[in-house]
Amino acid sequence: MSDTRYTNSDTPAGAEPRAPERTGWTGWITFAGAMMILLGIFQAITGLVALFNDDYYHVRPNGMVLHVDYTVWGIVHLLIGVTVFLAGLGVLTGNTLARGIGVVLAMLSAVVNMTYVAAQPAWALTIVAVDVFVIYALVVHGAEMRE
Repeated sequence: MSDTRYTNSDTPAGAEPRAPERTGWTGWITFAGAMMILLGIFQAITGLVALFNDDYYHVRPNGMVLHVDYTVWGIVHLLIGVTVFLAGLGVLTGNTLARGIGVVLAMLSAVVNMTYVAAQPAWALTIVAVDVFVIYALVVHGAEMRE
């Protein structure tokens, strides 16, 4: 007897349906969900620092791409951090809605950090790079977490 693997759509009559095989990308999706949780924590820390210690940053708000006070930056980073954290938890459970929200939040996080790059260049660019990886993993291979 051959070792043919059937999916639900091509299962012969009377045969037991088998779930599609997972690839190695399932581990990367788990990694992307964990990175989203970590990014959420880091974004929240950045937001709290901006809220409670304006003197931490050497660049004044008028030297930023968007001329707003660090309190506004703190609130934005804190909100993004909390929502990315929650979406990361959802991605780990295989939730499709969390996957879509994760992609949108990763794009938003990348844009926000590009406008925040004057305050923390290395950190902002690191977050953007991780955001791009998360977007790729969720869009291309995210469906594998559902099965």
